[in-house]
Formats: sequence, C-alpha cells, structure tokens
Amino acid sequence: MAQEVERYRKPTRILHWVHAGAFVALFLTGLILFIPQLGFLAQDSWTRLIHRIAAMVFIVAPLIYIPMNWKVTLKGIKDAFTWGAEDIGWLQAAPRYYMLCDEEAMPPQGHMNTGQKMWWFMTIVFGVVFVITGAIMWFAKTTAPAALLQWMVFLHDVAFIATGAMLFVHIYLSVAHPLTRPLRTGAWSSMARGKVSAEYARSHHAKWYEEVTKAKEVQTK
Repeated sequence: MAQEVERYRKPTRILHWVHAGAFVALFLTGLILFIPQLGFLAQDSWTRLIHRIAAMVFIVAPLIYIPMNWKVTLKGIKDAFTWGAEDIGWLQAAPRYYMLCDEEAMPPQGHMNTGQKMWWFMTIVFGVVFVITGAIMWFAKTTAPAALLQWMVFLHDVAFIATGAMLFVHIYLSVAHPLTRPLRTGAWSSMARGKVSAEYARSHHAKWYEEVTKAKEVQTK
C-alpha cells in the first residue's frame, strides 16, 4: 500500500462538506431568484425558505467549528491573506500546469497552493459579504432605505457571480483534472478520507510535505 500523509483532520472535513452543501443549496436557490426565466420554480416561496435555512447552516457551521479549532482556523486565515514570491511563480506556471499538464512547471507549494489560497480568500471575503447583505435584505427589507437595499442586492449578486464561477473551477480541479489524481490519492481523497499519497504531497505541496516529514523525524528521535 502506498505511503500516505494526513492532510485534513475529521472536524475540518465535516465543516467542508456541511458548508459546501449549504453553499450549493444557496447557489441553486439563488440562481432561481437571479434568472427571471426560472421564476416559476419559486412559486409558493419554497425556494426562499430553503435559501434561508441553508443560509443559517452556512453561518452556524463555522461558528461551531471555529471555537473548537482556533489554531487551525487562524492558520487558515493567515495563509489566505499571506502572499509572496512563490504565489507569483504559481500564477506564472498555472497555464502550463493546468492546460498542458506540465507538472514540472509548478514551483514548490505549502499546505495550500496559490489557487487554493484564492478560493479560501474568496470564501472568507465573499462569505462576509453574503452574511451582511443577506441579513439586511432579510431582516431590514421593510425598514432600510431603498438605496441601501439596492446596494445590498448589487453586492450580493456580485458575490454570487464570483463565487459561483469559482465553485465550478474548484469542483473541476478537485474531481476531474488529471494532475490532481481526483478519485485515487489526490485532491478528492484529501477531503473524502483526510489523506493523500506521499507522492501526491511531494509533487503538489512539496514545502508542506517537507515540513511534515521533518516533524515526524523529530518526533521519532
């Protein structure tokens, strides 16, 4: 059996799938409200009800997770907002890597590569936008000034379009792209089982893999 490395702990994986499920429900019900031609699907306001239930799950799940996993949360936030020369190298190499499958083009990456940082950064920033604008549209729709509500709708829609587009990219790269070894020992495995193969870790997250192996060597001494 191939050697494996733990990438995500169980609480993180649970949060990922709960949050992802809530986001997909929000996206689909939001799409019905966003596209006028799909308006007939929103009859009896059932889509609004599902949207609001999913919104509560979207908000509550992280609030439960964060106090129980402070260190992991703070590290993830720090990684999302910390950018350097290796990220520039990743952006330069990304077209060759993803379009030409040139695995040697990508510089060594940490626990999160630059693409994952971008997705996590968008999740944090637009997540806050969703919560603030959604709360105002939900609870203050009869009391807030019309101009404010219009701005909230606009910002909500911008966040919806940006994260919706990135969601499809995220799913493709996690499930279908050949270099991510999706259904074997790579990206999908990391969130399904929490582990990836040592070979995948070396080729996709070399800096992180080196840190992990050094930490294990210290523990065994």
